[in-house]
Amino acid sequence: MSTSDRPVVLVTRGSPLALAQTRQVLAACQAACPEFTFELRVIKTTGDKLQKASMAQESKTLPKGLFTKELEVALLRGEGDLAVHSLKDLPTDLPPGLKLGAVPERVDVRDVLIYRSEQGAAWRPPEEETAPAPDTPAPRPFPAGISFDQLPSGATVATSSTRRREQLLARRPDLRVVEIRGNVGTRLQKLLRQPGLDAMILAAAGLERLGYAVREDGTLMSRPEGAGDDLREWREEAEFRATFLSVEDMLPCVGQAALGIEVRADDPRMAILCDRLDDPDSHRCVAAERAFLHAMGGGCQSPVAALAEIAGETLRLRAVSFRAGPRRAAELAGPLDRPEALGRAMAEALR
Repeated sequence: MSTSDRPVVLVTRGSPLALAQTRQVLAACQAACPEFTFELRVIKTTGDKLQKASMAQESKTLPKGLFTKELEVALLRGEGDLAVHSLKDLPTDLPPGLKLGAVPERVDVRDVLIYRSEQGAAWRPPEEETAPAPDTPAPRPFPAGISFDQLPSGATVATSSTRRREQLLARRPDLRVVEIRGNVGTRLQKLLRQPGLDAMILAAAGLERLGYAVREDGTLMSRPEGAGDDLREWREEAEFRATFLSVEDMLPCVGQAALGIEVRADDPRMAILCDRLDDPDSHRCVAAERAFLHAMGGGCQSPVAALAEIAGETLRLRAVSFRAGPRRAAELAGPLDRPEALGRAMAEALR
C-alpha cells in the first residue's frame, strides 16, 4: 500500500472527553478530505496513568506533556498521522519534526460553576439506608444563577486548576479551594456524594463536547444517546444547577476551548488536511496566548490565564499572572499578523 493510499491514523487519549472531541475531528476530516480514509487509535498517556497525582504540583513533581508525550511519540514513529489534543494540554515547545498543524474553530471559552439544587441536597446514595453520621455536614443547595461572589463565606469549591484557584482566592480569600480529579461524570458524582463540597468549576467547552448544556435558568441538561440538538429531547440533571462565569470574573487558561491538531512537519497529506481544518482566527488567538505562556516559562498548570480576541483588524490580549505573588493583569492590542509578538509583549508586561 502506498503512502497516499493508507489510512490517516488519528491518535488520542482514551478519556471520554478526548474520545468525544477526536470523533468530532474525525467527522470534520471525513468531510474535508473525502479522498482519504481514516482510523482512530487510542493511546494511554502518562497523565492517564497518574490519576491520583496532584495537577497543582505539576511543575514540581510531574513531567511536562502529561497528556501529550505518548501521542507525539506515536507521530514520530509513524504509528499515527494526526494527534488531537485539548490545546490547553499541549506544551508550547513541540518536539523537533512536529508542528501545530491546525486549530479548528474555537468554542465557548467560559468556565461554569456547578452546584447542588434542592433535589441534589436531598439526594442520598441508594445503598445508604441509615441516616448519615452526626458529624457529617449537611449538603447545601444554592439558588439557580448564583455566582462565586454569592457563595457563603467558607464555602468549598473544587478545581484541579491553579489558574482557577488563584483567581478565586484573589477575589474571595474566604473560600476553601480543593483539588478534584476524574472525568466530568466522576466529578459530578463527587459533588453529589461529598457533602463537604459546595461547588466545582468546569470548562464550558468540555461540557459541550460531552453532551451537556446549561439553560438560561441554570438547569444542567445532558443529551441522551440518539437525541438531536433540541433541548426538549434532552434529560435534566435535576440534582445540579450551573452558572456561566464571565471572562471578566474568570479568565480562561491558554488555549481553553480550542483543539490542537499536531502532525509531522514534513507530511504533505497532513498539510492538505490541516489547511482545510484550520480556522485562521482561532489559530491567531491561540498563537498569541501560547507565545505569552512560552515567554512566561510556564506549562498548562502555571498560575497564569490569557484570552485573545479579534476586534476588526486588531488582536486584543488580556492576561493575568500570579507567578510572582500578588495578581498582575494587563490588556494589550496588536496587528492580526503578529500574534506571537503580542504574546511576548504581554509576558514582558507581567513579569
